[in-house]
Amino acid sequence: MSVGGAAALGGGAGEADVVGRDDDLLALRSFVDRSGRSGGALLLFGEPGVGKTVLLGAAAGFATGTRVLMASGTQFEAAYSFSTLHQALHPLIEDLAGLSPAHRRTLGVALGVRHGSPPGLLMIANATLALLDRVAATGPVLLMLDDLHWLDRASAIVLAIVARRLPARVGLLAAYRTGEDSFFDRSGLPEHEVRPLDDRAATTLVTQRFPALAPRVRRRLLAEAQGNPLALLELPLALTDRQQSGMGSLPEVLPLNRRLQAAFESRVRGLPEPTRRLLLLAALDSTGRLDTLTAGDGGLAALALAERAGLVHVDEHAGTVAFHHPLTRSAVVDLSTVDARVRAHADIAASLAHRPELHAWHMARATIGTDEGVARLLEDAAHTTRSRGDAAGAVTALLRAADLSPVGADRSRRLAEAAYLGAVVTGDLRDVPRLLADALEGAGERDRPLVSAVAAAHHLLLSGEGDVDTAHRLLVGAIEMQPTPYDGGNATLVEAFYTLGWVCYFGGRAELWTPFRAAFAQLTAPVPELLALLAGTFADPARTAPAVLGRIDQAIAGLTDHADPVWSVRVGLAAMFVDRLTFCRTALSGILGDDRGAAVTLSLHARSLIGLDQMMTGEWDEMRTLAEEHVALCRTHDYRLLECIGLYLLAMPAAARGEHDTVKRLTDRMTMWATPRRAGLVSRIAAQAMLTDALGRGDFEEAYRHATVITPAGELADHVPHALWVIMDVVEAAARTGRLAEAAAHVSAARACGVAEISARLAMTVEGAAALVATDEEAPARFAAALAVAGGERWPFDRARIALAYGERLRRGKATTEARRQLTAALDTFQRLDARPWAARAAAELRATGQTVGHLAPAGPGALTPQQREIAELAAAGLSNKQIGERLFLSPRTVGSHLYQTFPKLGITSRAALRDALADTGVTDPPTPSG
Repeated sequence: MSVGGAAALGGGAGEADVVGRDDDLLALRSFVDRSGRSGGALLLFGEPGVGKTVLLGAAAGFATGTRVLMASGTQFEAAYSFSTLHQALHPLIEDLAGLSPAHRRTLGVALGVRHGSPPGLLMIANATLALLDRVAATGPVLLMLDDLHWLDRASAIVLAIVARRLPARVGLLAAYRTGEDSFFDRSGLPEHEVRPLDDRAATTLVTQRFPALAPRVRRRLLAEAQGNPLALLELPLALTDRQQSGMGSLPEVLPLNRRLQAAFESRVRGLPEPTRRLLLLAALDSTGRLDTLTAGDGGLAALALAERAGLVHVDEHAGTVAFHHPLTRSAVVDLSTVDARVRAHADIAASLAHRPELHAWHMARATIGTDEGVARLLEDAAHTTRSRGDAAGAVTALLRAADLSPVGADRSRRLAEAAYLGAVVTGDLRDVPRLLADALEGAGERDRPLVSAVAAAHHLLLSGEGDVDTAHRLLVGAIEMQPTPYDGGNATLVEAFYTLGWVCYFGGRAELWTPFRAAFAQLTAPVPELLALLAGTFADPARTAPAVLGRIDQAIAGLTDHADPVWSVRVGLAAMFVDRLTFCRTALSGILGDDRGAAVTLSLHARSLIGLDQMMTGEWDEMRTLAEEHVALCRTHDYRLLECIGLYLLAMPAAARGEHDTVKRLTDRMTMWATPRRAGLVSRIAAQAMLTDALGRGDFEEAYRHATVITPAGELADHVPHALWVIMDVVEAAARTGRLAEAAAHVSAARACGVAEISARLAMTVEGAAALVATDEEAPARFAAALAVAGGERWPFDRARIALAYGERLRRGKATTEARRQLTAALDTFQRLDARPWAARAAAELRATGQTVGHLAPAGPGALTPQQREIAELAAAGLSNKQIGERLFLSPRTVGSHLYQTFPKLGITSRAALRDALADTGVTDPPTPSG
């Protein structure tokens, strides 16, 4: 059974009532049938009045046996977060109970039916998809969206993601006006243009509806309307009887849109004042509820006149009123006075006291000048909007609240908070300096808002300025202005601590952490758990992480209970130096989403964390693709500091693969930016890439020089977390340059800190480093212990390096058979990773044992990563890059990059050879292409 009515979209027009649209109707019927089986989206576009809404109504009529969900963007409601999504999903509220707890919580928070941590927009999109998929289990679902160009930002971003990932039996049909900007990303989605009627159809339509028109007048109208159906139907209504009969002169020529607006205005002007007042209430109200209007003069009787005039449709059963066309709504508002609009907003606000967010917005629009009470209401609404996952909407509300605030501390605080959200959550840094300047204008030093310092620090750090020291000074000063002991329950103060820790980390100097430690010691209970964990792992993990490992594991296990992307990123940061990022990947992947959305900063953090894990676990091809996208995104937003993280992710595999010139180019960019800004972290990670490159080339003196940039040999540098990542590198560089005492001291320092207890990787590398400096008698046991560490295979490059060193030592000890076994294992891994200099070293050692080693051959199907294998199988089945991308939610460019990396591994040069090359994988029946 079709739910909803075509009248709500198309004025009740059935297929037989639609003139001249045979091709459009055929395309729509085909889409409705197809989407009811396999899902999919289709966007209708065309000029105003061309008939898009009527065609949507006709499509709803085709959807027999389909559950139709309808929603529409509204010009006057775009500030209300998730208003369109709420319209669309409200009929499914009861179905939320059948979702997983995480999806139920996410949608409940977004739709305002429950409280909770703010979910990310991608999480909301995923929960929406889960809901639609569940409903589709009982029959096809068709989501219809009109006036796509007027969707609120949050709904538009979510629904654009949904449109690209629709499950089977769920269709999305939407319409938008040509030339209108929109938050809805239409790129890559199928579209169908609704063109003006041809001359024959236009003449038929006018003749059927207005048979009494004089031929001369009909010809003039047909020429003016240019096939636009709305113009053909509305322009005659704006003519007097004398003009229709040809006895009166016709108006001068005006642009079509203005003529249409004038036609609607003429119909509205002819209505009595009580009816026009009710129409104004309906035009400005976002709920469409009749009970909002009944308080007006004349009640529903006054509204009946507008209904008979064909301007609105009243559904008494649903208790709603809807305009037949957006131009009617615009005409009603344009003809009203400022005083009338203010009174209407005040009346609507009074009727929506039970909806605080809408109540606040209507009160704001009913207020002229400043009003602290209304500003407070709108500030509360901003916090509600933020809690539902729409940080950009919260910024809009805070800026309006600031406009309503009298000059003073409250106004400054609201502007500062808007700047903070822009810098910290949405990643939109463009307006931050101006907002901070406005917030601080007239404020005394002790009145400087704490959120201003947080926002300014983020801006200084993320932007091209990258001013670590100024950001640090600003935050420390702002925190020290607060009364002590510091309140652990003050969310703004806690955010300042998070930000200060971040600044200290990127600064990479122990002295930066001193004021952090001093202030942290004065935080009252309860100290937020994540802040405590980050303090324990982010600053100096070699010494402090072992004590908090159990709590980190608990936080990771609880990721499924949190929809907040900020929480997920911070758990990932806490997991980074204790080698637990793999267990955070699902939560972090859920943040990536659409990078043109409102949380680009969080998306970049998630990308860098996933990339770091891929670097450690040998997924270098996937990491390269991710890093290239990361760098491009950073350049778009001028995030120079975060761009350096992406350059590091590109430099590390390049170093392991012997691409010396690439490593030099990338690390030069990093160090040239970081050195004058004293961004010690960037200098160290650039040194790590150069260290890896030098080790691969066998230039151990240069390797030692780069290693000591990160940490002195013989100690794990204080408050240098990256020292944990180069333990074996430092020892190898020192040992091979004759600095045996320093190499042994470094092993002792790692053991003294207990870093082997932190993770299997560190246990493996510490044992491997100890083996490098052990005597010939002790070395075999050390190497064997390193390679026997449970789970060590998760870090293939580190493990293969240990096997190589073990094989070298065995060969020198004349244990040829065992040497060959270790060297062969190392060579296999290096070939699979395409770590060419290391493979060459292993091959040379194997030859020295007397074993013949040919040219390094393609690694074969077993060398493919899981994602490369899946892409290769789909390509072998005949799918194009675009089709594969749609199936796996990847861009065609990313698919192409994976195939480019796959062909050499399989020893082929074209797609045509994929099927035979994959035969060794046991895949004999590739997936059947869809559609």
